[in-house]
Amino acid sequence: MDKKEFYRKLLSLVLPIAFQQLMLTIVSASDALMVGAIGQALLSAVSLASQITFVYNLFLAAMTIGTSIFVAQYWGKGDQKSVEKILAIVLRVSITVSCVFFLAATFFPSLLMSVFTSDNTLIEYGNKYLRVVGVTYLLCGISQIYLCIMKNTNFASKSMIIGSTAAFLNIPLNAIFIYGLFGVPRMEIAGAAVATTISRIIELIWVLVEHSKLNRVKININYIINPDQTLRKDFWRYTLPVLGNELVWGGGFTMYSVIMGHLGTDAVAANSIANIVKNLIASLALGIGNGGSILVGNELGAGKLENAKMYGKRLCQISIISGICSGILLLIISPVVLLIADLSFQATQYLKWMLIMCSYYMVGKYVNGTTISGIFCAGGDSKFGFLCDAITLWGVTVPLGLIAAFVLKWPVLAVYFVINLDEIVKLPAVFKHYKKYIWVRDLTRSE
Repeated sequence: MDKKEFYRKLLSLVLPIAFQQLMLTIVSASDALMVGAIGQALLSAVSLASQITFVYNLFLAAMTIGTSIFVAQYWGKGDQKSVEKILAIVLRVSITVSCVFFLAATFFPSLLMSVFTSDNTLIEYGNKYLRVVGVTYLLCGISQIYLCIMKNTNFASKSMIIGSTAAFLNIPLNAIFIYGLFGVPRMEIAGAAVATTISRIIELIWVLVEHSKLNRVKININYIINPDQTLRKDFWRYTLPVLGNELVWGGGFTMYSVIMGHLGTDAVAANSIANIVKNLIASLALGIGNGGSILVGNELGAGKLENAKMYGKRLCQISIISGICSGILLLIISPVVLLIADLSFQATQYLKWMLIMCSYYMVGKYVNGTTISGIFCAGGDSKFGFLCDAITLWGVTVPLGLIAAFVLKWPVLAVYFVINLDEIVKLPAVFKHYKKYIWVRDLTRSE
């Protein structure tokens, strides 16, 4: 495949995935900003309560990455039957995990909130949000896995339309239920959760309608009840390190929120806005990583190993350029963010410098996202990410962050600087591992 064709195929995957991620981030931002307009305490509560959803999404992310590893390769090989067997294996797990999170958020919200803050007001607000939003975990356990299947089987644009439309509907629904428009009772923080739940219901219904069409990968009940044991072993062999990676990374990221959550509401509010902006700018990174993983996986499954190696090189070059440009863009829009954010004077000062620190973070985010979650996983090289994050986060940034915040009592911005070093610290090890080409492997089996 020549460069022109490579970029055409890459864009056909990257743009839908990146746009869908952008819409999801915008919805998250609308939750925080609309509720935050009522009061800074509500903004902080939504931010902390959303950490439960963040942890749940770590499990979903591991399942979708594991799904993509095999679906991309088997689809590249032309084996739809194995794709349906993989789907069944993943659904068994995702539905089980979703039930656990639903029960925890619905019946034990105070316990969950107390992990992130000792402020009783924030805990009370967070309870109202979690009790309603818990049901969305049951819905996402099915819809997100099937949308992942669509991305890997030539329906990335359709997956984007479904996910983005549901996300877009969430924004006006937020306004209606948070502020009580058109005769609807004013629900404030609970309204944000209701809006999210309705949009997820619509998303799942649409997914099931799409699934019923001809020439779509089907959810086979028989495969769910009696999973293919060989594929099941293959799946867990390469997905368990991904799950470990997500939990190690997500646990570290959650610890960052715990650290910031105990430094005052100004620090929490500023960190909330900084994370929203950072995630908006990083949407393209997820698109490049996921889209690149599908492209590389297709080539590996088809046995075109040299093509896959060439694709990996091009993707790395794209990630470096995109990371630099994204950091510059973040600096350019920072004054607008400060103008729009309705924060106290102290929180605004925190946010100003946090955004500057986020700009250099972007380069590491793009490169690591493309390699660790994209190129490496496409060939089943999932253990490296687990080890890399375990050492970087739990051996360096989390301990240093805890010491800086609670032992040395450093200022908020100094602590924030420390906990944003992880993506940069990884870069030398990631580059060295990439050059070993362990990820250039065909994982498929013959019938």
